[in-house]
Amino acid sequence: MRWLAASNYLLDFDPRSTLPERVLWPEGPFESRGMEDARFVRFTEDDGSSTYYATYTAYDGYEILPQLIETNDFTSFEVSTLTGTSARNKGMALFPRTVDGAYVALSRPDRENVHLVRSPDLRAWDAPSLLLRAPRHAWETIQMGNCGSPIETDRGWLVLTHGVGPMRTYRLGALLLDLEHPERIVADLPYPVLEADASERSGYVPNVVYSCGAMRHGDRLVLPYGASDQRTRIATLSVSGLLDELAAHPAGG
Repeated sequence: MRWLAASNYLLDFDPRSTLPERVLWPEGPFESRGMEDARFVRFTEDDGSSTYYATYTAYDGYEILPQLIETNDFTSFEVSTLTGTSARNKGMALFPRTVDGAYVALSRPDRENVHLVRSPDLRAWDAPSLLLRAPRHAWETIQMGNCGSPIETDRGWLVLTHGVGPMRTYRLGALLLDLEHPERIVADLPYPVLEADASERSGYVPNVVYSCGAMRHGDRLVLPYGASDQRTRIATLSVSGLLDELAAHPAGG
């Protein structure tokens, strides 16, 4: 009970402080060695209001645990633990709204395959449903996962993925899920949309491009990503162009 209480906490910053001064440091026992891969999303509640959530990996040096950050103003942050058979391992990413009355997330509870999971209350995540079985493509033969929350478009949920291939080379891919039935894959690109170029292959972790989320601005997809754990870069893509490319590769086609 002490462990659970210490893992759920509230952080309040002086509202007069600037955003760069509000740094979230490990506070709970399960994140003593790190708070990793936070996937932030602007979530539209059923009443039309917005809340910012982030799922992240708490690491104590031995084990990992998915946890949740919640804020409305980026001044006060509520941190809580997640429970259930799908709240384990890395890579949980929330959808930006409920679907058919339930919270929905992408998860990788078995460390290998991407699952779709639903929750009635945002805290308990059980009964995962297999969405993507690894590997789909040659460039993700070692590992695969998501690159943050799905992005809603008029043609479906746009999901960016990451794949790890030979020589532990990371690449980013894309697929499209049905808006009303996100367990159904509509389209799947057979080739990556981003991979490390010559200037990005050397670093703390070589051959890596990795992202925890993209933002849509009009027809532009703004994609921040890490290059070999050495530097941060930003790529931009045409949303309509990417959707057209996906349409040319329907699932099962």
